[in-house]
Amino acid sequence: MKAELRGNTPPISLQNLNLFTAPQNSLSGALRGCLGNLDGACIEKLLLHCASALESNDVTLAQQVMWVLNNVASSLGDTNQRLTSWFLRALISRASRVCPNTVATFSGNGSSSSVPRRLMTVTELVGYVDLIPWHRFGFCIANSTIFNAIQGCPMVHVLDFSITHCMQWPTLIDALAKRPEGPPLVRITVPGFRPPVPPFLNVTSEEVGLRLANFAKFRDVPFEFNVIEDSSLPTMGEIISKESCSLYFESLLSQLNLSMLNIRDDEALVVNFQHWLRYLPEKRNGMARNMSLRDAFLEVIKGLNPRIVVVVDDDNDLSASTLTSRITTCFNYFWIPFDALETFLPKDNHQRIEYESDIGQKIEDIIASEGLQRIERLESGPKLSQRMKSSGFLSLPFVEETVKEVKSLLDEHASGWGMKREEDMLVLTWKGHNSVFATAWFPNGVED
Repeated sequence: MKAELRGNTPPISLQNLNLFTAPQNSLSGALRGCLGNLDGACIEKLLLHCASALESNDVTLAQQVMWVLNNVASSLGDTNQRLTSWFLRALISRASRVCPNTVATFSGNGSSSSVPRRLMTVTELVGYVDLIPWHRFGFCIANSTIFNAIQGCPMVHVLDFSITHCMQWPTLIDALAKRPEGPPLVRITVPGFRPPVPPFLNVTSEEVGLRLANFAKFRDVPFEFNVIEDSSLPTMGEIISKESCSLYFESLLSQLNLSMLNIRDDEALVVNFQHWLRYLPEKRNGMARNMSLRDAFLEVIKGLNPRIVVVVDDDNDLSASTLTSRITTCFNYFWIPFDALETFLPKDNHQRIEYESDIGQKIEDIIASEGLQRIERLESGPKLSQRMKSSGFLSLPFVEETVKEVKSLLDEHASGWGMKREEDMLVLTWKGHNSVFATAWFPNGVED
């Protein structure tokens, strides 16, 4: 999304602009063309100047740009101001590792105070997911596609890799309860480990499973729930460090086999990835291996011979090695949810602030972190599709019934949301710009 698309947001007057008009001041280049106002394009330009200054260890220029951004940013302002506050926070975090004293003075509007990270109740999580169709888009497509893929199957086993604590499954269970031939036995298996990213829930995976079992019993659907245990995982309430994520992924990978998962001959295996694959790192703990962990994971999944694999994730590429490239992509992409929330929620709405805070944590990870500390390594839909094909999967086109269900879902939300097809992908859009993609796959040579 180009900067001019944010033109509906009024430009912000920049106070004391004359301080930076001296030819000898390197900041003047960053402000040239802004004409006394800071719109989205100028803010992006300043962010890039700050990033370049940090990469070249120019502490003085970085301080100057941060000062300007600090006067622009506001966590309770308009879309640009709120987004800027989170980028400034990320740049401050990055700069503090280079020179801690550099950022001591930035404690006002710019370094927007983070909403304390709390554990949501299940009811609160429902409201969080329903706020905008970011997650429900993927839920709807996955459930419809899975429902069609398992028609006539007496048993279905879902391997669920997601960050939203099984929120999508009550809808599928309800749909299966209405099958003319009767519901199948539904088994859902989830990993005991999840990436340390929001939303966080105040109950364990086992308790989530009990709630699903009670709902399935109410709908007369036979149901089993299993958690892939890992004795090395921390106890309830402890957040796994980002640096240790790859270790837990390696451990999980070793448990994905027919025996450990207790996969039965007469059940249809379904694999569901919802905003999850991006957290699999490319490198594998510094060990010399030919295959990345992400590719190794997909190879293991293919070996399980699933009937269908659904992949849903944000449609952008945030894996660039350079800071400036990540800032440009990140700024023009995360404007989307900020702008969408602006259309229907007050500026001081707590639910909006909390949702933006979760996005802000992603921004901080992308901008401030490197190496094993950076876990947000998103691939775009086309790039992921190429990876799936290289891993031996074939694309499964979505049927028209699924498209109609998604359109019905989007009718419940703001008019800016839409959907389009790109090859065999379905893509959620905001004002015509890609937000989330969904794809479906099956292994090349899979046996019916």
